[in-house]
Amino acid sequence: MNLPLHITSGDCAGESLAQAGLPGDILVWHDVLYDGLRKPGWPDAATLEARAAMLEATTGGGLVRARILNGLRRQYQGLAETAPARPIVLWFDACLFDMAMLAHILACLRVERARDVALLCIDAFPGIEPYHGLGQLRPDQLASCFARRRPVTAAQFDFAVDVDRVFAEQDLDALSRMSRMAASPLPWMPDAAARWIAEQPDPATGLGRLATLALDAIRSGCATPAAIFAAVAAADPPPQYWGDTRLWWKINDLAERIPPLVRIDGPAPRLPQWESAYPLDAFRIVPVAAPE
Repeated sequence: MNLPLHITSGDCAGESLAQAGLPGDILVWHDVLYDGLRKPGWPDAATLEARAAMLEATTGGGLVRARILNGLRRQYQGLAETAPARPIVLWFDACLFDMAMLAHILACLRVERARDVALLCIDAFPGIEPYHGLGQLRPDQLASCFARRRPVTAAQFDFAVDVDRVFAEQDLDALSRMSRMAASPLPWMPDAAARWIAEQPDPATGLGRLATLALDAIRSGCATPAAIFAAVAAADPPPQYWGDTRLWWKINDLAERIPPLVRIDGPAPRLPQWESAYPLDAFRIVPVAAPE
């Protein structure tokens, strides 16, 4: 039997899929494909090197470049080995993070002439409110969704190639047009494009939406990372494309601006964005008054 390869975007979802009792293997894809200029489509060696450097920078060195690069190489190698030979099932959320990743993986699968690709984009689940994504589902709930998978069409592959290009090139005009599409071969893509546009720096403040929400939370009195996370999650409508690592990066950026907008008090000058000896509850974040 030719068992499928299940591809998803998050470690939590990947762990639940592994426990769901579905036939096949699990590949969790790691990259932030809506962020950072890159070559669209299948990456060359220079593109992978640049992605690793960018991800090292955005995690504040929490992930080192060599580790990231090895992981990127392994996942593309796995895709190349699998694409022409096995069924592939793509499990993705409707958020910006997943939509940019979905478009890129579909573009790569077309390069590799994948023949049997199915898609599950789950944008809601009964009894879970607010619903942000697959990471909220138990293994049995994920297994119950498997019958909803649908073959990826030629029109979806073609559209994905275009989407991957505009995210890779950060083409604001094209993303603006995409955000206004009344109908799309991948129907969750217009909202993802709109969320990307909201993340672009505001001309007045220089801040995107996530950084603005974090600053609003801090200025309202939220002083711990947990409190800021809860406030921002409540203020940002689902699906939530960001996680704690991305939010801590935005807070660190607020502290490192000139002049700084917040101050981080704790055992380190930055919030840890990956594994760290410092517990998050040891940090306090306070607003900095604007200079007169």
